[in-house]
Amino acid sequence: MHKIRVAVAGIGNCASALLQGIEFYRDIAKSAPGSFIPGLTNPDIGGYHPGDIEIVAAFDIDRRKVGRPVREAIFSPPNCTTRFVPEMPPGGPEVMMAPVLDGVAPHMREYPEDQTFLPSDRPPCDVEGVLRESGAEILVSYLPVGSEEATRFFAEICLAAGVSLVNCVPVFIASDPAWSERFRQRGIPIVGDDVKSQLGATIVHRALARLFSERGIRVRRSYQLNTGGNTDFLNMLSRRRLQSKKISKTEAVTSVLTHPIADEDIHIGPSDYVPWQKDNKLCFLRIEGEGFGGLPIEVEVRLSVTDSPNSAGVGIDAIRLCRLGRDMGLAGPLLAPSAYFMKHPPVQLPDDEARRELEEFIADYRAWRRSAKASPTTRCTSPT
Repeated sequence: MHKIRVAVAGIGNCASALLQGIEFYRDIAKSAPGSFIPGLTNPDIGGYHPGDIEIVAAFDIDRRKVGRPVREAIFSPPNCTTRFVPEMPPGGPEVMMAPVLDGVAPHMREYPEDQTFLPSDRPPCDVEGVLRESGAEILVSYLPVGSEEATRFFAEICLAAGVSLVNCVPVFIASDPAWSERFRQRGIPIVGDDVKSQLGATIVHRALARLFSERGIRVRRSYQLNTGGNTDFLNMLSRRRLQSKKISKTEAVTSVLTHPIADEDIHIGPSDYVPWQKDNKLCFLRIEGEGFGGLPIEVEVRLSVTDSPNSAGVGIDAIRLCRLGRDMGLAGPLLAPSAYFMKHPPVQLPDDEARRELEEFIADYRAWRRSAKASPTTRCTSPT
């Protein structure tokens, strides 16, 4: 199989976990085909393994990362996720300076340097030129929550350069009809928006809410409160940056209910920044229901995860599925991958249904390869 050439915007904790994961699973996934591999939902996707992902370009705005090899920059402050690969291999691209735009919330300047972003004074690079020169096929966006302007900037660059977008942030691109049509017209597949974790607050909340509904229990009230100590939680102390995030997380849960719930009876979102938690995320979840005879049923859950690797486990699949879409010459939002891996996809589906459609998508790809009798790159949309 050919390499999947990937660019990353935002070299934070999620990017660190993604790059470490590519290396961690490089040989494991290929050495035990068909076996259960802890941490991987799909070791093999259409013949692509995690180690087939090659990072060819990287963008950030922090002076401790810009100008450094990405393999080193992923461990630079304020990144604080767990280092589960002791030594990254040599090589890889240099982190290039991106436009700051709205990527840095003003309140973050008030915090210690090891907790916050420190914008570089270097001039922004020619992002489109870097993408074209690198041969990137897919851009993964790990920009901070609330980076509306910056996300749209990178989406425009993808359209201009013929590069697919895996939009892991809650700025609506794939799920916005106008943007999705532009990607469709340009002949470029896209996956988005707002990445789920493998086993995070949203997927657990969805599963419990759907269980209530399917068992005839009416969900009357629910909350999901999250705390963490990484830059994501620090950034989200600004309530103005949370509008899309709250919409994304709330719709991800309410979409699986069989009955409506009033806005004032459901509260989902980040609650506070606790510096010493680092990349550990705590979720406190409560669902109150009405059961047989109108009697109450209540569930409370406390969930603790290492936040960024939990997200990267999904990103590593979304990238490979986006490549399948490129191989087949598909354009616009890839509905099954988006529904299964994203909180705010173009079409919301229950997780079991999304999983079935995802498996059908992969089966369609395998059938296409057999019928085409061609290399996977034969019909790949490449930068123009």
